[in-house]
Amino acid sequence: MTARSPKPVLFVAACALLDADGRILIAKRPEGKAMAGFWEFPGGKIEPGETPEQAVVRELREELSVEPCERCLHPFAFVSHPYDDFHIVMPLFLCRTWDGFPHPNEGQELAWVRKERLRDYQMSGADVSLAAELRDRL
Repeated sequence: MTARSPKPVLFVAACALLDADGRILIAKRPEGKAMAGFWEFPGGKIEPGETPEQAVVRELREELSVEPCERCLHPFAFVSHPYDDFHIVMPLFLCRTWDGFPHPNEGQELAWVRKERLRDYQMSGADVSLAAELRDRL
């Protein structure tokens, strides 16, 4: 029996922005990106030397033109999920306070969604698990 080569492990960080009405911001991955058409919680890869909190702040700034402070990020849940070509480890932070108005800088569609309605949006496996945690624990 031959040993399979391990899948690369991707470390990413995501954030559930919660507005004053308790809705959660999700983004639809644009055409041309991996998993295009799936909805996700904003965030991205953790760069070398970066903490998950720093990655979330950077990604929200780049993707949405919003500026959360690191102190406003509250660890909520994490997922460890296998995909065909890689394995993802992703902490999810909650954030209720930020500067700016979310703007889709990468051509993604945005939606403010009540936690009970997250099931109505097609998400990939990792985000499905996190959405379930939000529904159950918020």
